[in-house]
Amino acid sequence: MIAGGGATRYGGAPKGLFEVGGRRVIDRVVDALKESTGRDPILIANDPGAREWSPLEVHADIEPGMGSLGGILSAVELAAPVICVAWDMPFVPAALLKELVGLLGDADVAIPESDSSPRGVEPLCAAYGPACGPAIRAALARGDQRAIAFHREVRVARLPLDRVLQYGDPGVLFFNVNTPEDLKRAESLCRVPG
Repeated sequence: MIAGGGATRYGGAPKGLFEVGGRRVIDRVVDALKESTGRDPILIANDPGAREWSPLEVHADIEPGMGSLGGILSAVELAAPVICVAWDMPFVPAALLKELVGLLGDADVAIPESDSSPRGVEPLCAAYGPACGPAIRAALARGDQRAIAFHREVRVARLPLDRVLQYGDPGVLFFNVNTPEDLKRAESLCRVPG
């Protein structure tokens, strides 16, 4: 699980600690990861207070200041194969994560397609194998910090959009709580039946 970005939008408060539907977002993500892998996730977080957020094993970025790609690199080098999920995605289902893990047998990256992402995929809800480490380091060395910067150098399996839609609307599945308005919307999405 990757914690990062945007806390300034909440006056410095860590956004994954906010509650959606009566539960902290971080706890929702932890439950989905545990159910999909059968083990406790690790938390990649640079906040000095991160060890107080939950009983998870916490690690700072191996290469600080590299954004989301630095978080993915840290997770890969510490625990690959690994599923990375942003800690501000309260609605990611464990079944979708399990399917991504299954795709890693023939790929280095297993990533869901999404019609709600400008990239067409969701790199902060994806599975990564060990071969991603060197490819990410090469991307960072050339100054490319995009979360998909290394995809040309590895085998990528995309979970097709029609398959993703079987788990729900990508706009909800991969919804990020980035602003106070997003938090209100997430709360209203919790009340929607189904």
